[in-house]
Formats: sequence, C-alpha cells, structure tokens
Amino acid sequence: MISVTHFRSETVDFASRAEAALKILATRSGYLRGQLARSTDDEGDWVLITEWENVVSYRRALGGMDAKMIAMPLLAEAIDVPSSFEVLATGRSDGTIERGSSDREPGL
Repeated sequence: MISVTHFRSETVDFASRAEAALKILATRSGYLRGQLARSTDDEGDWVLITEWENVVSYRRALGGMDAKMIAMPLLAEAIDVPSSFEVLATGRSDGTIERGSSDREPGL
C-alpha cells in the first residue's frame, strides 16, 4: 500500500518537518520506505510518499503517540485529495510485471 500525500507549502521549515515525520514513520512496524519530493515545476508543491506492507500497518503507524505529535500535525496540512492507494502492478527493471492483489476486486 502506498500513501501519496500532497502539500502546498512555501515555508522554510517544511522540508525539515516532513523529514521528521518520515523518521517517526520509519520506526513503525510495516513501514517499507518513504520519500519527500518537491515539484520540478513549482517549488511550493510537495509530496510525501510512503510505502507500507498493508493498510493496517499504515493506520496503526499513525496511531502511535510519536506519530500523533510529529507526523499528524504535518499531515493535517495536506491538500484534500485521495492519498492511499493499493499497488496493483509493479514494473521491474527487467521488464517483468509483478501483479498485486486487491482488497476490492478479486483477480486484479
């Protein structure tokens, strides 16, 4: 499961606050990896991308006290668009496709 959270911020401390949130989330069970990225077209547009073993681990990660104090205030500033996605296909560097399963539709 991936979370792609969009932000609009031009504050000088945004990157450091986002990095602090990534550090906290990285300590949680089920966390696989995360990235903070800024738009190449508009320096005020950001995304925080995290990948998790499953949606349960993501939701539990946000419930920890440290996440509530560090990550949640940042996430509360996010632009209101869908941010959680099931990974249904992954293209590998050798050209193969690895298909994931869906909680919504069997066979996808």
